This record gives sequence, structure tokens and C-alpha cells, in this order.
Amino acid sequence: MREVYKKKDDIVYRKVAGETILVPISGRLADMQMIFALNPVGEFIWEELDGSRTLQQIREDIQSSFDVAREEANADLEAFIAELLKEGLIEGAT
Repeated sequence: MREVYKKKDDIVYRKVAGETILVPISGRLADMQMIFALNPVGEFIWEELDGSRTLQQIREDIQSSFDVAREEANADLEAFIAELLKEGLIEGAT
């Protein structure tokens, strides 16, 4: 959990009508399936992906902010990071 990720520059992050969404602004912009809605934990993780915080630090913050067990925080974080990587929304920080 020492990996560090950052958001790609071509992603717009907005709160619209009480929902938080991510919209890639390159590639298939007209493809409405490329809009991603985030739940509160996903929104929290997205905000923490600043290119300096390790996944371990983010997991610890999830635990304290959402009062969840380490295992649940790990599972949520790993699943969300895998999805963000698969969709090309984040990249490893150097």
C-alpha cells in the first residue's frame, strides 16, 4: 500500500444536483458512458489522490473518517483504485 497515484489532468470533477461526477474531457467526450458518479467514499478517495499520499495513508484516513474496519477500508480502496486505473482516470505518481 505504498503506491502513490494522482488524478489525470483531463478529468473534470464536479458536484451536480447533490451527486459527485467525474467526466473525462478527452477521447470519447460524447460517450455518456464515460461519466462516473461517485459515492461518498469514492469522492473522499478521489480528493485524496494528490500525487503525494500513499494508499496506506488514504486507507487510514478512510478508517478514521468513515469509522470502518481496516479490512473494509482496504477492500473499498483497492476496488476503487482498480476501477480508476482500468478506466484511465488516474496514474502512478513519480
